[in-house]
Amino acid sequence: MNAREWTARRLPSIAPVMNERVVIDHVGHQGDGVAAGAAKAFVPYVLPGETVEIAREGGHARLLKILRASPERIEPICPHFGTCGGCALQHWQEESYRAWKRGLVMDALAREKIEAEIAPLADAHGGGRRRAVLHARRGEGKEIKTGFAGRRSHSIVPIDACPVLASGLSRVFEIGRRVAEILVAKEKPLDLHFTATEGGLDLDVRGSGPVGERLTALLARLAAEEKLARVTRHGETIVQLAEPSLAIGRARVLLPPGAFLQATQAGEDALAKLVLDAAGKAKKIADLFCGVGPFALRLAERAKVLAADSDEPAVSALSRAAKAPGLKPVETLTRDLFRRPLVAAELKGCDAVVLDPPRQGAEAQARELARSKIGKVIYVSCSPATFARDAKILASGGYRLLRVTPVDQFRYSAHVELVGVFER
Repeated sequence: MNAREWTARRLPSIAPVMNERVVIDHVGHQGDGVAAGAAKAFVPYVLPGETVEIAREGGHARLLKILRASPERIEPICPHFGTCGGCALQHWQEESYRAWKRGLVMDALAREKIEAEIAPLADAHGGGRRRAVLHARRGEGKEIKTGFAGRRSHSIVPIDACPVLASGLSRVFEIGRRVAEILVAKEKPLDLHFTATEGGLDLDVRGSGPVGERLTALLARLAAEEKLARVTRHGETIVQLAEPSLAIGRARVLLPPGAFLQATQAGEDALAKLVLDAAGKAKKIADLFCGVGPFALRLAERAKVLAADSDEPAVSALSRAAKAPGLKPVETLTRDLFRRPLVAAELKGCDAVVLDPPRQGAEAQARELARSKIGKVIYVSCSPATFARDAKILASGGYRLLRVTPVDQFRYSAHVELVGVFER
């Protein structure tokens, strides 16, 4: 299939307004192509060097036609690519895609004038993503749409399969439709958070109204038929038929409803190996923003651990899992590290600190670490920009960034994880 046929098949038709012909200079940080020229435009689903026809919509643009395709363009693996908002870069050959994703980390560090060794991009897609959020809504008629959100839109793109999901999530679209038929009220959106666990699928429903006895009975029957481990609504258990648990090292964690996990098992394993290798022979380690313990529980196989996070259910799950045989003591602390970061005195006795904050980074905690005497900081990040900002703060306190390893567990997206190792 040539590029013009791809455009016609994949992209929605629109009435052309102020059409322009532009040349794509490079792919930006969000995965859109950046059009060359004085009036910059961000164009989805294009590649560097391509000549395309666009319709502007402010700073963004709609791709209307590919006039000259890049030799690096390949056929996307999913028939929904170009309408579903989940993937941005299925059309780019692997070598250039990987160089671009590693470049996201290089560019972020360069903007803050930080120098460090940057390892090659580690592929951590593995068996695919083990978490998925489906959206469901009833339209003006009786039709219920279930799927993923469209690009830059609240519209729902009906999906029946997704090639980036792990095999354990293969039936989520059918299950999602069945749940939506039970719960969706007219015009009221429903979010369905699925997680693949060893006990079966764990589903947390968000957005539904109260679930009475009749709806509970219907959901319980569905759970039994589909062999779901658990169904919860905003974290409140409706039915549980098995333990939605996962093994982390020697421990086993019973997941709280809607618990955060790394997107793929391969991603968690890759990040954990980098953290453990960097921790070396440290005897006491603080794991800050610890979640359910993907690092803390593995670190506890060789060192004492202080684990802190604001998510009380996650910390409680970690605390219970830390009682597994063969682990060294794990002290847990529920605390908002954005408002009340651990100070130097509280970290006394720690040889190393692991940070794994959300996308906004750990600015307040980085400032406290810069004032401390901790010898090593291992920073896991899902945002090169906030990592670079915090790296500059740590550098002001005498830390040197030794190396950074980019990790790609969100294949075809603009998201990249990384692990940075700092020492004094």
